[in-house]
Amino acid sequence: MDLKGKTALVTGSTSGIGLGIATRLAEAGADVILNGFGDSETAKADLSRLGGRVGYHGADLSRPEQITDLFAYAEHEFGGVDILVNNAGIQHVASVETFPVEKWDAIIAINLSSVFHATRLALPSMRQRGWGRIVNIASVHGLVGSAQKSAYVAAKHGVVGLTKVVALETADCNVTCNALCPGWVLTPLVQQQIDARAAADGDAERARRELLEEKQPSLEFVTPAQLGELTLFLCSDAAAQVRGAAWNVDGGWLAR
Repeated sequence: MDLKGKTALVTGSTSGIGLGIATRLAEAGADVILNGFGDSETAKADLSRLGGRVGYHGADLSRPEQITDLFAYAEHEFGGVDILVNNAGIQHVASVETFPVEKWDAIIAINLSSVFHATRLALPSMRQRGWGRIVNIASVHGLVGSAQKSAYVAAKHGVVGLTKVVALETADCNVTCNALCPGWVLTPLVQQQIDARAAADGDAERARRELLEEKQPSLEFVTPAQLGELTLFLCSDAAAQVRGAAWNVDGGWLAR
């Protein structure tokens, strides 16, 4: 697929899933705007070698005014956003009764509210151009629950619901909105959970295996590259009538 002439904004894209998706879109010819708190210079340099334009904006997605600044940057420097990938996310694990209120607020702001703000800012120009793709990186936790993850599960369920609403509201034009719902991907967030398990018995490999065995029958992690390929597919003409989907990519997690 050729995305030359298209601009993709991928939030939370200086590492992990976001960087994997941004890389695949850049390989397909898209100009890419990165966002995140990781090593932006290295990410920019790596993507620039693929031939397209690469920008970066360090917006804190917990702050709506900074999301507005991000889209102003995209309009001024790239002429707008054709492909929006809402990927940024954070996690905190605790029981409901001990969950820190400030952590709840931060997770909802970044994992859910930022998706709303970015989407509302992207849609007008997508409608005007007559083409647009919105891909929300939700989670298998947007479809099922897990103990100790109340804010994350609530936010990701909200992302799946928002995806469906936006798909309905854009059904009359060539703008689509879909969600990917990955299972375990070996991101820094997941590595933290493995490290916490390993701290109990000192066996990192056992902790990794047990994490997968509990939920993901394939016993393999989903990769950022695989999510990049699926995002590229959702940008294609073949996916023009894929609207409001919550596509689980979970090694069989939901098949149990």
